[in-house]
Amino acid sequence: MSFISALIKRPGELPRHVNVSNSLEALQKNVEGYIETVTLASDLVVICNEEGRLRNLPYNCTIGGIDFVGPILMVGRDGDEFADLPVKWDRMKKLFPQLWEVVQ
Repeated sequence: MSFISALIKRPGELPRHVNVSNSLEALQKNVEGYIETVTLASDLVVICNEEGRLRNLPYNCTIGGIDFVGPILMVGRDGDEFADLPVKWDRMKKLFPQLWEVVQ
């Protein structure tokens, strides 16, 4: 079983760095349901809950003009596989400052 470096952001909380098992079950557990991916760059994706809006999960954040609800993971992508975040943690704050805005 392999682990990947990821950023997790839950509604109303600051994002944090985690190492998560690169398995479907672990990813589903972290987003609390079936996963959906949103590509931000060729090597960066957001993993979110596919049914988040249907389940009325709370607003989390907006990235690239897309509103996300429920918990999200940001991970890297290497071809068709999930991978470690391609960006250092301190750079994430500069690239995605909205993640550090906690909305209650």
